[in-house]
Amino acid sequence: MDVLAHFQNARNLVSLQSGLVLFSEGESGKTMYVLMEGSAAICVGGQVIEVAGPGSLLGEMALVNSSVRSATVITRSDCRVISIDRMQFDALVRESPQFARHVMAVMADRLRHMNERLKRSALGRLRGGR
Repeated sequence: MDVLAHFQNARNLVSLQSGLVLFSEGESGKTMYVLMEGSAAICVGGQVIEVAGPGSLLGEMALVNSSVRSATVITRSDCRVISIDRMQFDALVRESPQFARHVMAVMADRLRHMNERLKRSALGRLRGGR
């Protein structure tokens, strides 16, 4: 799915300065974001695990399962984002199965990436402990 094309005419575009914390790990999450321009660091436990660029979804997990934020997102450059609240998210999922599949694909990719990081970390500890 071309997220940038899908949201190109959105009216709720917000400009953010570089270095701004968009949301923090552990906070309640009632909004997700589509990064339209710029880049942002996705951090877990104080470590950057991903650098998001245009077209990235940010904060989608909190909307999917009504949980607290699992990561902190900090803008690395001036950014423009679209905010999507729970009601808008539900409408997008209903109206566009392609959007729903895209959200699931993003979450699956991030889970695979974290699994790889954990595997490398565990193997490193095992090798270092010999």
